[in-house]
Parts: sequence; C-alpha cells; structure tokens
Amino acid sequence: MKKIFLLLIILIVSIKLSYAQFSGQLSDATKYNAAKVVDPDYGITMYEKLNFQTGGDSIRNDKKGYACQGWVQDIYESGKIIHKGYYEDGHLKIYKNFFENGNVEREFKVSDLKRCRMLIYYPDGKTKSDITYYEGNPQIWTDYYPNGQIEYTEESTKNMEYIIQRKSYLEDGKPQELFELIDPKRKIYSKKEYYENGNIKAEGTMKYSKTMIDYQKDGEWTIYDEKGKISKEKWVNGEQQKVD
Repeated sequence: MKKIFLLLIILIVSIKLSYAQFSGQLSDATKYNAAKVVDPDYGITMYEKLNFQTGGDSIRNDKKGYACQGWVQDIYESGKIIHKGYYEDGHLKIYKNFFENGNVEREFKVSDLKRCRMLIYYPDGKTKSDITYYEGNPQIWTDYYPNGQIEYTEESTKNMEYIIQRKSYLEDGKPQELFELIDPKRKIYSKKEYYENGNIKAEGTMKYSKTMIDYQKDGEWTIYDEKGKISKEKWVNGEQQKVD
C-alpha cells in the first residue's frame, strides 16, 4: 500500500512538470551566461550532480542556506529559462533544462518506483540521447546523430550483470558493429564488424564469462579482407587455436 501511495505522488509531480506553470518569483532565480554553462558536446550538465537517481551526490541550497524544496527555476542572463526542477531536500526529482532558443535541452521524468528516463536533445529539438535507468543504472541507452540516425544503442539486464545487445552505426546508417545475445541460457553472442563501406569485416560468436566478467571469443570466426577474401579462426574461451 505504501509503494502505491509513493507511486501516485511521483505520477502527480510528473504531470505537474508537464502542464503546470512555475509560480516562484523570477527575481529569486539564478542567472547564467549561456556560453559558460552550455557545453557544445555535452549540453547543460551542471544539474546532474543534484540528481541522486542517476548517480549525483550533491544537494542544492536556496539563498537562505536551506535545502531547496519544491519548484525552482533558473534563467539565462537574457531572461530566458534555462532550468525548471522539482526539489526535495535539495535533490532533483524531476526537471527540464532549456537552450536559450527555448527548445528543451533535456528532460528527466520518473516512470515508476524503479524506472526513470532521461531524454537529451540537440539545439534544433531533435533527440540526441534516450536513456532508461533501472534502480539508478542506465539499462537502455541510445544515442542519435544530428540527422536522426542511431549512432549507438546498448541494452543490459536489469541487474546490469551482462549486455543483451550493443550496436553502433555510421552517420549514413551503415552498421559498424553488431553484438547480440543469441543464447540467453549459455550467454552466447553473435558479433559482426564492418568496414566503412558497409561490407562485413569479421563475424563469429562470443560468450560471457561470469568469472572473468568479460566477453570472450569462442567458436569459429570468419574474417574478410577488403577484397572479400575469407579466412577462418578458431577460438576457445578467448584463446585463439591453431587451425590445421
């Protein structure tokens, strides 16, 4: 019953973030210079240390020295909004950051008692990263190129013990590397590597070693040179074997 009550509170706060207007005094907001706080590669990251649900370890205090409670809004020197967040005891629970052009830079929301989601955007509004956390760990992570193509995606088990899939692509959509679990019981994976022109470079199987906490080549591998010539390799527990 207690868990259901907590979930209802989380859902209510999420709805408020999406639809409610901030009611605090704008004069109390902290002002930031856009050039100093918006990294061209990583965006607005200064609030991440306040998010305990994704590994942050800091607390935000108000101007009186008390831990922030409720809605807090910060602005750029231009007066445009940079951050809207809901705080409990100085910890960020739900929030949105904004580019100076008004587009959302990232938004963090809670799905249930164990899952939360972070969406990060490019300045033009296109999705840059989509991350689902399970009990504080990034279980599913997808990055996108500015043109909308997937750059990288990875999914792990809920306990983060091993990977379910990991794939990377070039900006034109051609695959770079495909790594997928094909036998969950024995933890056997299929792996394929590609040249930049999209031709396959190598393919074979790997397995997850719980004792080594690593993925090792195991089984037959086929290697292709850039002209398409094929050679074979034999691997056992990460050790290459001699082929007669």
